Amino acid sequence: MADSKKEQEREELHRAIWAIADELRGAVDGWDFKNYVLGTMFYRYISENIENYINQGEWEAGGADFRYADLSDADAEEARAGLVEEKGFFILPSELFCNVRKNAPQDENLNETLESVFRHIEESAKGSQSESSFAGLFDDYDVNSNKLGATVAKRNEKLVKLLDGVAAMNLGDVKNHSIDAFGDAYEYLMTMYASNAGKSGGEFFTPADVSELLTRLGAVGKTEVNKVYDPACGSGSLLLRAEKVLGRDAVRQGFFGQEINVTTYNLCRINMFLHDVGFDKFDIACENTLTAPRHWDDEPFDLIVSNPPYSIKWEGADNPILINDPRFAPAGVLAPKSKADFAFIMHSLAWLSAGGTAAIVCFPGILYRGGAEQKIRKYLVDNDYIDCVIQLPPNLFFGTTIATCILVLKRGKQQNKTLFIDASAEFVKATNNNRLAAENIGRIVSAYAGRQEIAHFSHLAAYEEIEQNGYNLSVSTYVEQENTRERVDIVRLNAEIREIVAREQVLREDIDRIIEEIEVDA
Repeated sequence: MADSKKEQEREELHRAIWAIADELRGAVDGWDFKNYVLGTMFYRYISENIENYINQGEWEAGGADFRYADLSDADAEEARAGLVEEKGFFILPSELFCNVRKNAPQDENLNETLESVFRHIEESAKGSQSESSFAGLFDDYDVNSNKLGATVAKRNEKLVKLLDGVAAMNLGDVKNHSIDAFGDAYEYLMTMYASNAGKSGGEFFTPADVSELLTRLGAVGKTEVNKVYDPACGSGSLLLRAEKVLGRDAVRQGFFGQEINVTTYNLCRINMFLHDVGFDKFDIACENTLTAPRHWDDEPFDLIVSNPPYSIKWEGADNPILINDPRFAPAGVLAPKSKADFAFIMHSLAWLSAGGTAAIVCFPGILYRGGAEQKIRKYLVDNDYIDCVIQLPPNLFFGTTIATCILVLKRGKQQNKTLFIDASAEFVKATNNNRLAAENIGRIVSAYAGRQEIAHFSHLAAYEEIEQNGYNLSVSTYVEQENTRERVDIVRLNAEIREIVAREQVLREDIDRIIEEIEVDA
C-alpha cells in the first residue's frame, strides 16, 4: 500500500513538473526548448548540491547559523581549491541558483549574468581531474537565442520564468536533498521530450522499460561489474540503469560511453551528475565511436548495453585502415557502408571482457540479410559469441514502429548453443507506444537465465541447426509460431450445412403456399 501511495505521489510530481516545463516553452517547440529546462534544472541541482555540502560541513563543525548563500564571494574564494578537489567544481555564493534567481527580475543583464555564471562553473574545473566532465557543459544553453525572444528584454523575461519555473519544481528541500527526485524528474522530462519529438527523440533516449530489460539481461549471473559501457550512449539512460539493477556500489569503476551528437553528449553528462555519479566515476566522450573510439585504455568492460542507430551510413571499405582495425579485422569483412549495424556489434564484442555480457538492440534486417552481414554472422556463430537472439514487439521506441530485436553476446560461453526467444507478444498497449510491463520483462529474463525450451516462445538451437539455416538468425526460423486458428470439424460442418439447406427448402415451400393462398383469396 505504501509503495502504491509513493508511486501515486511520484506520478503527481511528474505531471506537475511537465506542466511547468510545457508552460515555460510558450511558442517555442518543446524539442528545441528542452536544453533550457534541463540545463536550468542542472544549474539548480549543482548549486544546491555544493551549498548543501558546504553547509553540512559547517553545521557539523558547530556553525549552526552558517549559510553558504549568505557568504561573501571574497570569503568563499578561500575554499575554492579544496572544493574543486572534492566536488570537481566551484560556485561563488553570488552565482548560486537561489541568489541569481532572487535578483533576476531586477537584472537588466540577466542573459549576460547567466552566461558568465555558466562559464565560471565550467572554468572552475579547468586543470583539475574533473575538467573533461565540465568542459562545454552549458554550450547548448544559448541565452542570446532568438528562440527565447526577439529582444534582450524579451529573452530576459523568458529566462526569469525559466528560473522561477524550475525553482517551483518540488524536488526536495536543500537541507535534505533528494538526489533521486532530481535524477528521476530529469529522466521523466527526457522521456516526455523524446515521446513528443518523433525520430529525433528515439535517437536521444531509450525508453525506461527497454533499458530495464537490456540491463537485466546483461546482469544475469552478475552481482557486480567492473565498468558499464555504451558505444552510442545518447543521454545516458542505459548506462544509469545498471546502477538501479545491480545496486549503488556494484558498478565498481564507473560508467563509460561515447556519443556523436554534442547536445545529447552534454545532456548525458548532466544526467550523470543528477544521478549523483561523481565526476571521477564517469567518462563520456564526444566523437564517432566507429572511426574514433575514445576508450581504448578503459576496455574491456563486464557489461555493455546499447541501442545504436539503425542502419546508418559509415566509412566502411572507403577507409583502408578499418579492415585492419583490431575491432573489425577478426571477421575478415567490414559492415556495409550503407548499414553500420554490425560495426557497432563488432566494436562491442571487441571491448567485452572474458566473463562479460553485451546486450544490444538491433534492426531486424541484420539477422537475415546476405553479403558481408552474413559473413559477419558466420564469424560470430562459428566462434560461439551469440548467446541469445530476442524478437521484441513492435512500436516500443519513440519515432519508429519497427519490431526490433536484441542480440546478447558473450565471450566465455559454456556450450555451443544459441537461445532464441520470441517476445513479440510480450507487451501492454499504452497511449502512443507499446511498452514492456514488469511481467513481460520478467518472463523474457527468466527464459534467458534458465536457457529454457518453451513451446512457441523459446528454442535452444545447436550450432549445426544454425549452420543448416545458412546462418540466418531470425527468431521465426527457430521458434514455431503458435497456430491460433480455430480447428474445424469438417464432418460436423457438412451436417450443419445439410441442415441449413433442408431448412431453407421448408421455408421456401411455406412461402410458396402463403403466396398461393393470397392469390386464391384475390
